Amino acid sequence: MLDSYRRVLSRPGALRFSSAALVARLPISMVGLGIVLLVEERTGSYGLAGTVSAVFVLAEAAFAVMHGRWVDHFGQFRVLPIAISVFGAGLAMMMLAVEQDWPRALPYVFAAVSGAALPQVGASVRTRWSHLLDEPGEKQTAFALEAVLDEVVFVVGPVVVTLLATSWHPVAGLTFALVTGVLGTFAFALQRRTEPPAGNTTTTDGVRPPMPWRLVLPLALVCLTLGALFGAAEVTTVAFAEEQGQRWTAGWLLAAWSFGSLVAGLVTGAVAWRSGPDVRLRWGSAAMALAMTPLMFIHSIPLMAVVLLVGGLAIAPTMIGAMTMVEQGVPSGRLTEGMAILHTGIVAGVAPGAAVAGFVVDHSGASAAYAVALVGGVLGALAAQTARPNRVASRPRSPAIP
Repeated sequence: MLDSYRRVLSRPGALRFSSAALVARLPISMVGLGIVLLVEERTGSYGLAGTVSAVFVLAEAAFAVMHGRWVDHFGQFRVLPIAISVFGAGLAMMMLAVEQDWPRALPYVFAAVSGAALPQVGASVRTRWSHLLDEPGEKQTAFALEAVLDEVVFVVGPVVVTLLATSWHPVAGLTFALVTGVLGTFAFALQRRTEPPAGNTTTTDGVRPPMPWRLVLPLALVCLTLGALFGAAEVTTVAFAEEQGQRWTAGWLLAAWSFGSLVAGLVTGAVAWRSGPDVRLRWGSAAMALAMTPLMFIHSIPLMAVVLLVGGLAIAPTMIGAMTMVEQGVPSGRLTEGMAILHTGIVAGVAPGAAVAGFVVDHSGASAAYAVALVGGVLGALAAQTARPNRVASRPRSPAIP
């Protein structure tokens, strides 16, 4: 099974840029939680901590598409180092503002700056794979690899930031996220040989190629609803563990969910599928909704872990299908932008999903709150039925820079 991954990683520079992108993406899973841990420790207010973290996430979602557009137009080498430098400066100032007890508005301002500047490394690395590889099967393997690495980020990141913030110093976790983000992004951007060509955002007659919105908008809606599912399920699982008197197991339950996705992602990239990515998207999103149904009736930690593990098997294949459809249907000059739109959908869905689930937990308990995740899954499955593939002409690849 590993032969498929060995083939794509054996391409010149592939292992180096994929590894750098893995490190660069760690802040995605660390900063939001790190802000909560720092602000709550210094102020004693979960409300303030949650709102500062929400400002960071919302700013990231608001500027993600713009980042994708800039990368397509100016190139990864020019955009990513500037963006990550602003991100690092904003995050450092936010930590300083909290530590020094500066006026209450300043942590919000610096969190917004940091979130708005967070570069779209996940979209950029997938665009780089699309440029490097020719065969559709190899591209699917590469996208599956990145989906697996995304799960690694979301398994490792929260554990590391929590451990550093609680056992060493409240700013330690965020500092680690800052350093890994800056070093990883610079290491990724400086690898010029595999970078896609920049500036091909217009056709030969000077007209910007249109975004295939009939493809992208349904996929963005799928990601929005599944983002709500993710946000609701995470909050509810924490509440479920607390209701069972074993709050410490929440991280393990969510890790089991992510591990199921990781395994499915590995298999997806190794299999030569006869069905198209649109078929896998429809079946995967339906399976994600179905996996949320039994959670409302479970009252055992071990059983919940097993069901979440099985349910996680549907996540990576669904997201790989969506990304593959974008890769096949969006013009190369707007590919990073198209993938950033899907990322924006996920991020934009997490916050309302978590908020609604939290409200239900407060009033009806964790079991009832899993219904919020189920609703998100059902809406995602319905939205997936409207997504249709849209293929563009094969993408020209420029020779590697010697």
